[in-house]
Amino acid sequence: MRINLFLRSALFALFMAVVTIVWSMACILFAPFPYATRYYLTSRWNVAVLWAARVICGIRYEVRGMENLPDAPVVLLSKHQSAWETIFYVIGMPRPLVFVFKKELIYIPFFGWGIGLLRMIPIDRSKGRDAFAQVVEHGRKRLADGQWVIMFPEGTRMPVGKAGKYKYGGPRLAVETNTLVVPIAVNSGECWPKGSFIKTPGLITVSIGKPISPEGLDAAQLSQRVENWIESEMRVISPAVYAAADKTKN
Repeated sequence: MRINLFLRSALFALFMAVVTIVWSMACILFAPFPYATRYYLTSRWNVAVLWAARVICGIRYEVRGMENLPDAPVVLLSKHQSAWETIFYVIGMPRPLVFVFKKELIYIPFFGWGIGLLRMIPIDRSKGRDAFAQVVEHGRKRLADGQWVIMFPEGTRMPVGKAGKYKYGGPRLAVETNTLVVPIAVNSGECWPKGSFIKTPGLITVSIGKPISPEGLDAAQLSQRVENWIESEMRVISPAVYAAADKTKN
C-alpha cells in the first residue's frame, strides 16, 4: 500500500514538474493578452494539476457554501494546511483572485515567472509597516477593479488538527477598505500534508462561511470572529481529526 502511494505520488510530482515548465513558457506568450484572458489561460495550469491530483492520487473535493459568496468586493480569509488550496482557489472562485505573497516567490524558476505576470501583491516582509501599506494600496486598487483579495491569516501552512496565531493583516485590509470578509475552512492537509511527498486519496472539503462586515469592528475584533468561525468549522469538516487532537490536549 505504501509503495503504491509512493509510486502514485512520484508520478504526480513528475506530471506537475513537466506541466509547470511547459506552462510557464506558455505564460510568456500570454503576456500581451488582456488581463482577463491572461488570467484564464494561466489558470489552466491549476485545472491540469487538480485533474492529475484526482486521477493519479485519488484526491477529490467538495465545496460547501458557494451561495455565501456575494456579488461584491471581498477579502477571503482561509485556513491554510496545504499547497492544494492555493491551486484550487484560483479556479474555484467566481472572480479573479489576488494573492498576497512573499516577493521571493517571483524568483522561483518557472512557477515564479507565471505568477509574476498576474496582478498579485508581492511584499517585502522585512519592511514591516511599509509592507502592509503596500498591501492596502494595491489591495484597494484590485478590489476596485473587481478582483478579490485572498490571504491566509495564520501566515503559513498548519499541520492537520493545529491552529496557528491569526494575524491581523487581512482584517486590517478589510477594515481600512470597508470590505466584506469571507472566512473559509479547508481540510486539504488530510490528503496533501504539509512537507510530505506522499499524497493520500480522499475527499477534501472546502467550507465557505457567510460574509462578515467590518463595520464597527477593529482589526482584532474582526480577526477573532474569523478565527472563531474557521476553527469551529474545522471541527465540522474534520471531526475525527479534531476529536483526536482535543483528546490529546486533555
